[in-house]
Amino acid sequence: MGGFLLRLVDEWELGRPHLVGPDIGTGAVLFAASEDVDRFPSVIVGSGGASFPLEVTGALKEIIEAPDVSALRALDGRDIVAQALVGIERHVLPEGVREDYLTSYAGDRFAESAAYVRSYPSDLPILAERLADITTPVQIIAGRHDALVPPSNAEFLHARLADSKLDILETGHFTWEDGADDYLELTRSWIEAHRTARSSA
Repeated sequence: MGGFLLRLVDEWELGRPHLVGPDIGTGAVLFAASEDVDRFPSVIVGSGGASFPLEVTGALKEIIEAPDVSALRALDGRDIVAQALVGIERHVLPEGVREDYLTSYAGDRFAESAAYVRSYPSDLPILAERLADITTPVQIIAGRHDALVPPSNAEFLHARLADSKLDILETGHFTWEDGADDYLELTRSWIEAHRTARSSA
């Protein structure tokens, strides 16, 4: 997915954008930054599995460790995601946004997408080896009470990246939803701080 992001940036002629990739975007964004160290002026990640050995819990751990995805295929992805959205505790999703979440994983789409997190045991050791070589400034935002991806994942990244800043919000997994104001301010200030140094944007 890191390679896909790089191709997407080229296809859309985005130049050198700042990347924001929370949750499962964390690994993809960091792989992209490791493959092209000069492409991005800065990135914002967090709330995604990153440490190795794995440190994930709850439903995410069960999906990763399941022998196969047959149990997921037996369910409508909409129902799985609807249950996950219960984890958004402080923010009421606009109906259009909620429907987009549900439609994106309808039918067997959730089961198909599970391959991404099920690759963590093989992909995250590779990422761990690359972290020290990433020179892109990285803002890491995590939730202190995340029931799927403990903040130790964010601390793992912060300890290994050459140029990073770690902020842990008083939220659960959905930092960008439940801590939207803080998340926006951290993102805005990070991009502004790195706009002139490495970006023509």
